[in-house]
Amino acid sequence: MSEAPRTYDVIVLGAGPCGENVAERTSDAGLTTVIVESELLGGECSFWACEPSKALLRPMTARAEARRVPALSEAVSGPLDVAVALAHRDKLANYWQDDDQVEWLNSVSVDLVRGFGRLDGPRQVTVQTPEGETVRLAARHAVAVCTGTDSALPDLPGLSEAHPWTSRHATSSKEVPERLAVIGGGVVAVEMAAAWQALGSQVTMLVRGTGLLPRMEPFAGDMVAEGLREAGVDIRLDTSASRVTRMGTEVHIELADGGDLTADEVLVAIGRVPRTGDIGMETVGLKPGNWLAVDDTFQVPAVAGGWLYAVGDVNHRALMTHQSKYQARIAGAIIGVRATGGRLDDGRWGAHASTADSAAVPQVVFTDPEVASVGLTTREAERAGRRFDMVDYDIGNVAGARQYADGYRGKARLLVDRNRGNILGATFVGAGVAELLFSATVAVTSEVPVERLWHAVPAFPTISEVWLRLLETRRAGDVRRFDGTAG
Repeated sequence: MSEAPRTYDVIVLGAGPCGENVAERTSDAGLTTVIVESELLGGECSFWACEPSKALLRPMTARAEARRVPALSEAVSGPLDVAVALAHRDKLANYWQDDDQVEWLNSVSVDLVRGFGRLDGPRQVTVQTPEGETVRLAARHAVAVCTGTDSALPDLPGLSEAHPWTSRHATSSKEVPERLAVIGGGVVAVEMAAAWQALGSQVTMLVRGTGLLPRMEPFAGDMVAEGLREAGVDIRLDTSASRVTRMGTEVHIELADGGDLTADEVLVAIGRVPRTGDIGMETVGLKPGNWLAVDDTFQVPAVAGGWLYAVGDVNHRALMTHQSKYQARIAGAIIGVRATGGRLDDGRWGAHASTADSAAVPQVVFTDPEVASVGLTTREAERAGRRFDMVDYDIGNVAGARQYADGYRGKARLLVDRNRGNILGATFVGAGVAELLFSATVAVTSEVPVERLWHAVPAFPTISEVWLRLLETRRAGDVRRFDGTAG
């Protein structure tokens, strides 16, 4: 006779930032909660993405900024200390140990089962532990799938045999390859190209499209490309790989145009796929390997009974750590409210439907220059048929930027709704612009009328004064107007 399942109010599959936040909220609501994790608590962000990647990038951006300050330029003319940079990366990734995360989980009264968890019918989960044991779990109220994503790998001849780098390899490598080929032109591709070029690799980017960062404003990709080229990166646009072959310590890449490229490692950074291929989706009537479609409370409508939730990257709404944590706070609160008959709907965790997964998603690209954006791009606003003004301003003309660096290069863009007078989107490119992003996110989320922003006074001399210059530019009529005809 098989052992009876351990029963909890809530089961959470995946202990990344998303799963941890769901579990904390449901536990705070008084619900017994267990979290299942097959790798490290803290997930991709802590060990293979946000934390280690930004640790690799910060020395590069700090050096680039210092080189533009007259009194510092000569002092930082040499190369980076690679050993120190990699050691600092290891420290911020907590040396790939999750002891502190386990302590935190205990502090919020959430149980942990280590092993690979799979759905096994309605409200049921089976876990295969590292010791080869099987643990059966049952949920009274909810199962939350927070399994995240993996790197997408194209169907490219020879690629799997060539053992390519994914984003995990790019953020955790102990060695600096002399030559690194990067396939892709999105955020991971540009950030890792910048980091490894600064650490001593000769980086070549193979980009299928006509520019970098295709989901952002075109000028952002153009300015990042300019910065990468100045750093020594070879960017080849309109270029695709047709075959990859590993020969000893070298990787040979055949190109679709008949050319070829030889590197020591090849990083594939073309996107993400959901980790749903082997988690028992078929046992609840869903197709393995698919994204999990959800409503604005993160329930999966395709599964009857309202017990299955999909939170974070796995639902494909907004694939960023801060967005998955935002979703988790909402989902955890909603599960608590529904399980307790609404007794906890007191606003402590903001129990409401998700609203920030499309209209106000903030994103930073930590290259030199930085890119910070939130809300709609010009292309998206046009496609939506919005009537809006597009306002651009050269950030280098702001007094704070001239203090920040000699020869500061940057650009800001606001999209202002012509009917309601609120900001639809904002994009900033330049050194230090990431710190402008929260104010832009508040403006977009709150739908603040532009006329009210005249009373939000930026300090002088700071880069934030670009807000005032953008408002002045619009008032002067130096804008491009879009009439709202959807393209």
